[in-house]
Amino acid sequence: MSVQRAVIVGASHAGAQVAASLRQEGWAGEVVLVGDESALPYQRPPLSKDYLAGKSTLAELAIRSAEFYARQEIRLLGATVERIDRSAGRVSLSTGESLGYDKLALCTGARPRRLRVPGAHLAGVHYLRTAADVDLIRATAKPGSRAVVVGGGYVGLETAASLRALGLDVTVLEATERVLERVTAPEVSAFFDRIHREEGVCIQTSALVEALAGDARVREVVLSSGESVPADLVIVGIGIEPNTELAASAGLVIDNGVVIDDRARTSDPDIVAAGDCTSRDIARYGSRVRLECVPSAGEQAKAAAATISGKCREITALPWFWSDQYDVKLQIAGLNTGYDEVVLSGDPNRDRDFTCFYLRQGELIAADCVNRPRDFVFSKRLLTQATQGVGRAELPLVTVSDLGA
Repeated sequence: MSVQRAVIVGASHAGAQVAASLRQEGWAGEVVLVGDESALPYQRPPLSKDYLAGKSTLAELAIRSAEFYARQEIRLLGATVERIDRSAGRVSLSTGESLGYDKLALCTGARPRRLRVPGAHLAGVHYLRTAADVDLIRATAKPGSRAVVVGGGYVGLETAASLRALGLDVTVLEATERVLERVTAPEVSAFFDRIHREEGVCIQTSALVEALAGDARVREVVLSSGESVPADLVIVGIGIEPNTELAASAGLVIDNGVVIDDRARTSDPDIVAAGDCTSRDIARYGSRVRLECVPSAGEQAKAAAATISGKCREITALPWFWSDQYDVKLQIAGLNTGYDEVVLSGDPNRDRDFTCFYLRQGELIAADCVNRPRDFVFSKRLLTQATQGVGRAELPLVTVSDLGA
């Protein structure tokens, strides 16, 4: 009987976790982890934080050591998968080789959304997704240089904080009326706007980028208002797009990501998927969701490995996220989609610690906890237990008495 082979496409958080979990689940066959970067699989969230600020090395960000992969007999293969032949059970590689599989895991992740304006091709315009991207930014991020960050989401604000730590003059340009508009309540947006301004960042909202100007290198960002913002470097952080082309060309079902079920199965019984490239129905939120976060990637990867190994492990963990900016740690429990009321514990207009609880029809659905780890633990526990009927009158009482707010 021939040895079975599991091939994992994509060597980031999800891919590395699938590989490790396969061995934990008792998979005795081959494990091949295919990635298009030369480094060992590494943590991505610190790229816009400690790695950009020069506080950590790429080796320190490695998810696991080279010795771990060798000991677990996980083969690391540097290549890009260009095609999946489902009928033959083979993948074609950028090296010209092909590789047979019995089970396939797609962990292809996502890529930065591109800024499509004149001048976007100029030198000095950067995106932030890989260590190589950050290395290019750091090469020109000199104290006193003028950096413009396009996009006031989490990655944009984290990048702004790191660049300030390096001594750069930083301007954040956000197209909507407030930073973090798509993901937080106005009170949370106002808080982050305040702390960034206090740290010396210039924030402009309702700022639509019309063009990037310069000779061979970017020198200014031109806004639709006619204003020009001087720039020695530009970092674009306007969201990400899932890498679904490989799955789509193989005929898998796509809907804002590779569609998976609660066991990480795709529309092909021999193919699972995990991470930023996937979307799935979450009954609690009544919608199909694509989660862009490490905890979700890890949870999906563990379910995918169990499925490959012929076991049943459902994806049940609550979505949660975090962001580090200056001395502020934001921890988010749940998804605030569809909230109709917020309850605040603490004063975001004055303090540097508070919690914003999100309610829908009187039920807690999410919480943004700023420097409030106890509130975060409390909120996760409450949401995990799917407690019903937690209303406005109850939350401040619980928070004040139990969490010391």
